[in-house]
Amino acid sequence: MRINKKKFIYLISPNKIYPKFYHDLKKVLDTGKVGIFQLRLKRYSLKKKILIGKKIRPICKKNGVKFLINDDPALSKKLNADGCHIGQKDISITEARKIVGNKIIGVTCHNSINLAKDAIKRKADYIAFGAFFSSKTKKVKYKATTKIINKVKKLTKIPIVAIGGINISNYKKLLLNNVNLLAISGYVWNNKKYKPFKTIEKIK
Repeated sequence: MRINKKKFIYLISPNKIYPKFYHDLKKVLDTGKVGIFQLRLKRYSLKKKILIGKKIRPICKKNGVKFLINDDPALSKKLNADGCHIGQKDISITEARKIVGNKIIGVTCHNSINLAKDAIKRKADYIAFGAFFSSKTKKVKYKATTKIINKVKKLTKIPIVAIGGINISNYKKLLLNNVNLLAISGYVWNNKKYKPFKTIEKIK
């Protein structure tokens, strides 16, 4: 998977799709900084996710943003998305590959070199580590440090995604340590101070 260095943000959807969401998403993607958008909705029915996904896909496509589905390769295939992201408790990479074919498959590796090696061996398209910082979006079970990025960089050239509590005051440290993509959610969608596109504009 090739990464455009200008598009270094991996945007994850808010937990709840609010009325102005699609309008905000258009403005956020219009900044040209988002490379991947992941639809991650834990509390929605499959029917609702399909309706939401069908609205998001053309917005991503228009802006040259890869559209991924969290945890569900079958939904990814149904929506003709660009791929899926799987966690350690989800379906295996091999099984996901049978469903999505040659599309993007990304894998959560928490803070483990062994999980990363396994994902590399099974031909994941990117590997995600975290949490690097405390996050309100998701309970932090695993803490990652920049040491793991430097170790993994020696093993592989596949893109590395950093996740967990990333915001304006801490993101540069991760980019300086050669992280390819910054996964951000809460800082964009739940920011009390700035509108979603403004938060993205501030990350340079």
